Formats: sequence, C-alpha cells, structure tokens
Amino acid sequence: MSGAGRWWWLMLVVAALLALSIVVGPAGLSWRAAIADVLTGHDSVPALVVLEIRLPRALLGAVVGAALGMAGAAMQGLLRNPLAEPGVLGVSACAALGAVIAFYSGLVQLLPAVLPVAAMLGALLGTVALFVWAGRGATVTTLLLVGVAINALAGAATAFGLALSPNPYAFYEVMFWLMGSLADRSLDHVALALPCVVLGAIPLLAMRRGLDALSLGEETALALGIVPSRVARWVGLGTALAVGGAVAVSGVIGFVGLMAPHAVRPFVGYRPGATMLASAGAGAALTLAADVAVRLLPTGRELQLGVMTALLGAPFLGWLALRHRAGRAGGAAWL
Repeated sequence: MSGAGRWWWLMLVVAALLALSIVVGPAGLSWRAAIADVLTGHDSVPALVVLEIRLPRALLGAVVGAALGMAGAAMQGLLRNPLAEPGVLGVSACAALGAVIAFYSGLVQLLPAVLPVAAMLGALLGTVALFVWAGRGATVTTLLLVGVAINALAGAATAFGLALSPNPYAFYEVMFWLMGSLADRSLDHVALALPCVVLGAIPLLAMRRGLDALSLGEETALALGIVPSRVARWVGLGTALAVGGAVAVSGVIGFVGLMAPHAVRPFVGYRPGATMLASAGAGAALTLAADVAVRLLPTGRELQLGVMTALLGAPFLGWLALRHRAGRAGGAAWL
C-alpha cells in the first residue's frame, strides 16, 4: 500500500472513532434524532447531550491522544529507546504535581480554571528545571538521567501532598484526576489544550531531520551538522507544551505515547521523523478507542481512562518483551 493510502486509512479510522465517540454513551439517546436536532438547530435534550458532553469529549480525546502519540515518537527517537514515552523527562509528573498543589491549596474550589493552568505551569517549570539542571550542551544521556530524577522528585512530592490531604474528599478527587479521564469536559477544555498541542507540535516536527540523524548516533549526527543538545532542547520544549496541555485537561494517561509509535512503524518505516505524524493519528485513535471502551464496559461506574490505557499497555509491554527476545535469538534489531 502506498504512503498516501496508509494516511487515508489512518484518517478514516480516527474519523470513524470520532463519530463513534459522539454517538456512544450511557444516556441511551437516539443518535439519529440527536444529529437531526443538531443539524436543524432544534434545542432538545439529545442535541444538548451531543454538543455539550459527547462532542467536546471526542474532540479532546483526539487532541490529547495526538499530543501523546507525537511526543512519544519524538522521545523514542531522541533517546533511541523503544520504551521511552512522554513522561520519561518528568513532564507528566510535574504537571500532576502542579494540579495537586492547586487541589491542596484550595484554589480549585475558588476557581475551577486554576486546575489546568496549574498543571500546565507545572509542566513548563519542570522542563525549565530539566535544562537548568542538565546544563548547557547536555548530552541525551544527561537529559535522560536528570529527567528520571525530576520524575522521581515530582512523584515523591505528589505522594507527599496526597499524604497531607486535608480531607478524604480532596484525596479522592486528586486520585481520580491523576488516573486520567475525559468525562465532564467542555469545549473550554478543548480551547485550552489545542493551542498548547499545536505550539508543541511545531518544534517537534521541526526536529524531524535532527531526530533522524540522532538515530545513527551522536557522533554521526555531529558529522552531519546536527547539534544533539539543540535537538534535545527543542524536543523537550515541544513535549512540555504538547503533553503539558494534554495532561492539564485530562489528567495522566499512560502508555498511549509508548504504544502509538510501535503501532505505525511497520507501515511508515523506522525513521523517527517519519513516525511522528502517523503516531499522532495512532495516538488519537488509541485514546478514542479506549474512551469508548470505558463507556461500554458494564461496570456500573465509568472506569477511568488512565486505567483502561494501563490495562492495554501492560500486555503490550509483554508483547514487546517477547519480540525483543525473538529478535535477539534471530540476531535482528529490535527497533
């Protein structure tokens, strides 16, 4: 199949899942009547459910998934590690810490809009701390080590804040937010996340050539005129903006950034630059599919989206381990 054909199929899958996300829900409404009311401008309950609840949720799922998928492909290319994902540099953990601080300080009760803003600021401050700590001209290995340290510190600070939660209600509210969800989101959340994701995608896509060169090794990249530290800075900034904006409105949704690049590599090739846009589409499709699944499961209460992606991601890691073992036995490269 040609490259154009693959892109058309991917776009069709995302479009189909967007439509499915709009028509699926626990309300049991007639989707035909709802769509007809929307198109005719009739202010009915089904139309309000579609426009105010399901449409924002579907759009947000696509935006968040695209951000995680693209950032995952960039991180795997930067670190030359098939197990890398957007949270490896501490961006997601710092965003979660910002949200916990907003909950703990009580600002969320006074102004709900503080929550996504605090999460976004946490992601940006975590990225600034990463590059200040790593120092000027830091290598990819140094950034990885510092990122792991920041991830651990942010996780410990989040756990500390939860331990000192002033009341059980605040504790459970924070825990549910940390597990990730697209429920009860509005178009305001889409408007908040989308600019951050678009701004983050610009430096990520601009570094495609640099990531391709880095896949050959840092010395080869330098010989080709690519400065690894510059690529790392721009990829870090793009990841902070895109993932920070996503986490700010959805909470922490794991494994999407890990799974999406692996899902598209057999079709688009193994160059990091070639996988980024395709990984964005795959990430959107995975997130939408998982969100539809949590609404269809007969659990009585809707499962958190982050729990569903973890249930999908754990077997996926097992499959990667088996593939790695088979590749080593056959003398083949894993990635």
